[in-house]
Amino acid sequence: MWLFSRKGASGFSASSTAEEVTQGIDGTGLTAVVTGASSGIGTETARVLALRGVHVVMAVKNMTTGREVKETIAKRNPNAKIDAMELDLSSLASVRKFAADFISSGLPLNILINNAGIMATPFMLSKDGIELQLATNHVGHFLLTHLLLETMKKTAQGRTEGRIVNVSSRRHKFSYPEGIRFDKINDQSGYNSLSAYGQSKLANVLHANELARRLKEDEVAITANSLHPGAIATNLFRHSNLINGLVGLVGKYVIKNVEQGAATTCYVALHPQVTGKTGLYFADSNVAETSLQANDNALARKLWDITFTLINNCPNNT
Repeated sequence: MWLFSRKGASGFSASSTAEEVTQGIDGTGLTAVVTGASSGIGTETARVLALRGVHVVMAVKNMTTGREVKETIAKRNPNAKIDAMELDLSSLASVRKFAADFISSGLPLNILINNAGIMATPFMLSKDGIELQLATNHVGHFLLTHLLLETMKKTAQGRTEGRIVNVSSRRHKFSYPEGIRFDKINDQSGYNSLSAYGQSKLANVLHANELARRLKEDEVAITANSLHPGAIATNLFRHSNLINGLVGLVGKYVIKNVEQGAATTCYVALHPQVTGKTGLYFADSNVAETSLQANDNALARKLWDITFTLINNCPNNT
């Protein structure tokens, strides 16, 4: 990581770890939901938030793995307040069940980290008939956020700012030429696995931006931001032999480890420097630039409406 040691305005760099960017921060009394917390940067995010006193609810697809991760974190930090709940983001029914169960628990919610994701999969549709990468990376998180927003609003009335964090990627800059293929979202024709991944990550940024605009307009004390965690050697690359090969070739120079990869997420979720900042995109624990498409307000509004249409037209909708 010697290529990325230069510090930005925040005082942190690409080499900073999640523990370093949250050093001295007391998250006691806060509750966070972290999706995809059973592996990679999701696990490290959950561990570090718990280390800072946050009550973490890990939203995981595989409960067996989730329980193992929970036990591992608890062994390292006996004071950790951490739970695991089942969530399959590719299934809208699972998203609804998770949200209903969380709301029924009576827990507050200060921080929602939409971290889970899949990358560069062959073309396939979700159980709800939506292209799988868009379904998992965007639509599932969009619905989850919508269903938990009222709980976050009630929690924010206690004068503690709520934070919604969408983990996007630099790949949002490399979507399809039109950005979002609104007329061909679920079509196999013209499908490209990496462009589809870029489309889903562009959707993450547009979602955060439009949500931030709406929350600000309603004068709600909740921020919404998106981020690029950096290139990290995790199982996200399992569907791409080319990327796996490149990681092995140049990894030690340009690839972050998991501790560094979770840093920007933890920074945006907890750091006082981010208080009041909303509708922004971060990388290496600093504000960064997005693509022109990601800053297109009309595109963001259209995606918002189309996503609700996809959800409402779902054949398995209940």
